[in-house]
Amino acid sequence: MSHIYESYDVIVVGAGHAGCEAALACARLGMNTLIVTISMDSVALMPCNPNVGGTSKGHLVKEIDALGGEMGKNIDKTYIQSKMLNVSRGPAVHSLRAQADKQDYSREMRRVLENTDNLTLKQAEVTEILIEQEKVTGVRTYSGAVYPCRAVILCTGTYLNAKCITGDISNYTGPNGLKAANYLTDSLKNSGIEMYRFKTGTPARIDKRSIDFSKMEEQFGDEELVPFSFTNNSEDIKKEQVSCWLTYTNETTHKIIRDNIHRSPLFSGDIKGTGPRYCPSIEDKVVKFADKDRHQVFIEPEGNYTNEMYVGGMSSSLPEDVQYQMYRSVAGLENAKIVRNAYAIEYDCINPNQLKASLEFKNVEGLFSGGQFNGSSGYEEAAAQGLVAGINAAMKLLDRSPLILDRSQAYIGVLIDDLVTKETHEPYRMMTSRAEYRLLLRQDNADLRLTKIGYKIGLIGEERYRNLLQKEESIERETKRVNQALIGASSFVQEFLIQNGSQSLKTGTTVGELIRRPELNYDLLEPVDLERKPLPKDVREQVNINIKYEGYIERQLRHVDQFKKLENKNIPDNIDYEQVKSLRIEARQKLMKLRPASVGQASRISGVSPADISVLLVYLEQFRKKDTV
Repeated sequence: MSHIYESYDVIVVGAGHAGCEAALACARLGMNTLIVTISMDSVALMPCNPNVGGTSKGHLVKEIDALGGEMGKNIDKTYIQSKMLNVSRGPAVHSLRAQADKQDYSREMRRVLENTDNLTLKQAEVTEILIEQEKVTGVRTYSGAVYPCRAVILCTGTYLNAKCITGDISNYTGPNGLKAANYLTDSLKNSGIEMYRFKTGTPARIDKRSIDFSKMEEQFGDEELVPFSFTNNSEDIKKEQVSCWLTYTNETTHKIIRDNIHRSPLFSGDIKGTGPRYCPSIEDKVVKFADKDRHQVFIEPEGNYTNEMYVGGMSSSLPEDVQYQMYRSVAGLENAKIVRNAYAIEYDCINPNQLKASLEFKNVEGLFSGGQFNGSSGYEEAAAQGLVAGINAAMKLLDRSPLILDRSQAYIGVLIDDLVTKETHEPYRMMTSRAEYRLLLRQDNADLRLTKIGYKIGLIGEERYRNLLQKEESIERETKRVNQALIGASSFVQEFLIQNGSQSLKTGTTVGELIRRPELNYDLLEPVDLERKPLPKDVREQVNINIKYEGYIERQLRHVDQFKKLENKNIPDNIDYEQVKSLRIEARQKLMKLRPASVGQASRISGVSPADISVLLVYLEQFRKKDTV
């Protein structure tokens, strides 16, 4: 029997949010790249919530864009509502979130893929990863076609052995009724890769015509837009926005759920996979938070050209008849017609502790991994990992150092470090609280933190790089000027300060000192800052934050210096932890299993104590002296 036999540099398995970023990164870095998807209809599919961004996730999207990824550009093209969250709090937790037109988002991303040099799309099911002497050599598809390559990136999402569950009805399909991938898991297990079984879910979609919006609170988008991509400004992407709607569950809803909890596969034991702690189903919320008499429900449009509305906050795997009772008990949904039932989905994924920080498997050279397959949840987490996996697959083939972002550089660094270092027993979700240095890792300065890295890698063009340097220079120059610009205690200044709820001056001061007052800011002080010249909004924003939070920023920078000292203490690959006799047994076992690359990474492993780290530091010093001799 003859087989297709096409050779590539890199093959990406899966074309979801991780796969798209991985394939684009490889192709843009000159790698002859094949992206294989089980269905061309699943390219950049949004099988669950119709939005991009949100708390901490918005940070990831801005960082993806700063490094040269595509997600930010794509949502800027296809959003239908945009909103900045947490604006009443400090800039560290401001997070951009946009509703997407699902079909447009997928269509636009596919258009980009199809028109990228060095990139080929293929609909097929990969059933086997070909490995020789612990090194990737290619993939085999269900048809028997063999595709040799030098690196493979696994971005299979929720498709491996996928099982969709509603009540006691199970279908062995992927999300949205698409075909599942039923063979690849066995190939991976045969290669010694440890697999997990996780679960996620999605709510029903309801016909817009059957909803009474008069009983709900209308939620509008922002008038002043902030783009996700640093290559856009608000005027570039401005358009008419659609509304979302807020309603609530009630005691009747909760009683229906409690009365039928025995029919939920989540509680009957039919669902074996572990679900996400921070995105629970409605039945999970009702059981775990029994003291709450209501939960928020967001009604969100799936796009401009469909009547399907997403019922955010009410994902479920309850039977169909219970779903009708439950949804119709909510204000405004009394006559709701369900277009698509809610369901849970179980799928296979890996234990990410098997990965290096580069997202390459420790025991299979040239095999990389990204997205929900790594035990994470969310489109944004997936895209961030896909981008890094794609970059590092290309770096490996180009014989260049891998991109490894640490916890002080990016939310992406926090995400990957958590996955590869800490034990993951449930789908991982990014949150601002996971980032120790979140005042430094704001979404507004993602370009200042990461675009130079993207330029060095080769994903950021010359013009964008030059624009960044000009922005840096403008921020530095204006910050210096404002800290030196004197403001006298004239009657005009005194009246201005009192009108804006600020204390009058007893003597002259600087513009910088006034910015530091909580009730004032850079833009507000324009009438009294007579030497000021017009500057772009993003420059003004950085000047304001740098001055207002200067003390806090300096304190975090000192913490980063301490963090870097441990991060820069590398642990040799050939260290034998059995020889470190003073280590506790648990620490020794964890260190042997995870093989951390640095003392800093070792310190974050569950089961390794500060005392163990002290022992390890002493041993490493002795090890190096012996090695030198």
